[in-house]
Amino acid sequence: MKRVALILTLAMLAASATADDGEPPSSSRRNTGLGVFVNANGYWASDNTANFYSGTPTATDKTGGIYRILHSNTYGREIWQDLRTNRLISDAVGDYTMLRVDEFPNMYYRTSYQIGLGFRYDYESGFGWLLRFDLAKLRAQGQWNIDATNGTGQLGYDRWVPCGIVGQEDRINIDLAITKSVALTRTLDFELNLGASLINTKVKDNIIIVNGRNYSILDRWGGRTPDEGVAPYEYINQGGIGYGFFASMLLGYQVPGLGAIKVGYTCAQNRIALQDYTSWGWQHSLGIRVELNNFDFIQ
Repeated sequence: MKRVALILTLAMLAASATADDGEPPSSSRRNTGLGVFVNANGYWASDNTANFYSGTPTATDKTGGIYRILHSNTYGREIWQDLRTNRLISDAVGDYTMLRVDEFPNMYYRTSYQIGLGFRYDYESGFGWLLRFDLAKLRAQGQWNIDATNGTGQLGYDRWVPCGIVGQEDRINIDLAITKSVALTRTLDFELNLGASLINTKVKDNIIIVNGRNYSILDRWGGRTPDEGVAPYEYINQGGIGYGFFASMLLGYQVPGLGAIKVGYTCAQNRIALQDYTSWGWQHSLGIRVELNNFDFIQ
């Protein structure tokens, strides 16, 4: 984080030197006061917490994850019969209780998107502050294998049955930052943001894909395996509130008296809260921000 702050500070000083050589905008041309903005970004999340969705049994859920479904009377029997019908598993797998995970997945987050709405206040000095609310929808994925022969190596059968797995979550960021804008020309400026975040992570789903069929492995049974006649509980979110810090660089085109259009990059170090997988990690986003500082239209 110190290296990122140093790079951003040097960039701001370089931009300031450029502004001194040209003709900076006067205070009457700088957008000041209260403004609102919207932003849309590409979002790259750290994979540190992606293995929450791997289906691996944990210290707090030793019989859960993928085995919650494979060894359940309700779903495991259906999976076992489907694999036997399609001759994907050998006779050595005698019933659904003998289904065994040969390799758990190494999960990763796919490139996602982030949208947000915020408020800012700018002073003639170029300093200001902003408050922003961002929503990111993330998808984690990986591949795992069912042992097709239970180690017997029977001829006519592949060693594994490859299966997919997907996790979905929402992250809501509440960001508060101080800002500093430096004029490059009469219409272009460089902006630096430094701030802190609260991050609410909400788990939406966790699905295994076996021979083209989807099964949710979220714990809706209070730590038990789903069996016939047992109604599922309401799912309790396994996410939580995290926090972190971020820095942003933006290049903006000012529309005097109206607002600005800016493109920027954000680097954040966040502590994401997921049960048994809470972890710090670097998050990155790149996108566009549209600002409005003139509210004459509501008068």
